[in-house]
Amino acid sequence: RRLATWDDLSRTPDDGRVYEVLDGALEATPRPVLAHGRAQSALAGEVHPPYDRGRGGPGGWWIVVEPDVMLERHQIVVPDLVGWKRARLADPTSERPVTTVPDWICEVVSPADRGRDRVRKADLYLRTGVPYYWILDPAERTLEAFEATGGRWVRLGAWTDGDTPRVAPFDAVELDVAGLFLPVSP
Repeated sequence: RRLATWDDLSRTPDDGRVYEVLDGALEATPRPVLAHGRAQSALAGEVHPPYDRGRGGPGGWWIVVEPDVMLERHQIVVPDLVGWKRARLADPTSERPVTTVPDWICEVVSPADRGRDRVRKADLYLRTGVPYYWILDPAERTLEAFEATGGRWVRLGAWTDGDTPRVAPFDAVELDVAGLFLPVSP
């Protein structure tokens, strides 16, 4: 079979699905449900001000929601949240897809693609040199963080409601894990 590239991805319809190229195959997933979107926007709201804007934190990062990232010619992903140190990516608007490997990626797990984020994408991100990978799971109400060390992911920890961790690479600020998810119904 012919392996898909950016040219194939750029011709996908605007039909509300998210298209990616994984292992050379063009794949489509439905847009996420409300709990996924809420977790994604809440985490962006926690990380963006201190790291992208420098408000109450060190700054020096680009924090972006759902950019097109080409990790390899036949590996083009749309992670839920991505971060680049500005020293490594001077101008994020100059290219699409972005070809600079991110310094941090966070995927928000959807029930239908749990294995995709935890296995396929985790392996891809490790192999292509992403140093930090977070997995945010709205159904389980957990945040897990991993750091690439010696060619494997080392788990930095996992947190849930009531926890306020400082998590690398954004450990200058505390995260209110419960605040990343929809409120629990009484």
